[in-house]
Amino acid sequence: MHPLPPTDLSQTFGHDPVDPAERERRIRAVFDAVARRYDLMNDLMSLGIHRRWKRRLAVLAAPRPGQTLVDVAGGTGDVAALLAAPGRQVLVVDPSRPMMDVGRQRGLQHVQWLEGAAEALPLPDASVDTLTIAFGIRNATALPRALAEMHRVLKPGGRLLCLEFSTPAPWLRPAYRLFSRWVIPRLGAWIARAPGAYRYLVESIERFPDQRQFAHLVEQAGFRHVRFENLSFGIACIHSGVRP
Repeated sequence: MHPLPPTDLSQTFGHDPVDPAERERRIRAVFDAVARRYDLMNDLMSLGIHRRWKRRLAVLAAPRPGQTLVDVAGGTGDVAALLAAPGRQVLVVDPSRPMMDVGRQRGLQHVQWLEGAAEALPLPDASVDTLTIAFGIRNATALPRALAEMHRVLKPGGRLLCLEFSTPAPWLRPAYRLFSRWVIPRLGAWIARAPGAYRYLVESIERFPDQRQFAHLVEQAGFRHVRFENLSFGIACIHSGVRP
């Protein structure tokens, strides 16, 4: 991985101009509104590629018997289902009860559900072997606080794996932005009947730090051996780090 810029990026990306409590309320309302059609929208928006990205996340997580794995912002449980198996504990933590209700109704085996936000995880210190989060970290009201919480609940030697939309290669950016700004909100209006929710999701992607900037934030939170792996020419990216 290339050297990271020696700047305090938490001042740039760590805070939102909207009051954090109000932003959290708005974000929860977004996901409550689209819960029933969220997975269908993901399939349409990404042409199904998000499932391949999540499978890659699960491969890198490499779950083993006896481990405790937590998927933060786990929503309907699609990542947890890839991690779950007999002999290990897999827990979804998400602030949206309607999203988790969709997952519960699927009857996923070996998965437990817990309501909670990334900024205040309802988990004991040093209790988790592997923590994953897929397309949820950008919705945190404060990135440094969420990363600090993830660091807190991981055991020494525990791993963080974060899958998120990122900054595509320069040649791809014009077409990607056109698709994001024009196609996704219209799909949201047509399929999910929530165009405003999907406008927010597009804006949150555009505001999120790029690969190196986010890697630096992960390091600032105390993680070591921070790496990132681009997926689909940087449209998405998996960042990983280890709690010392």
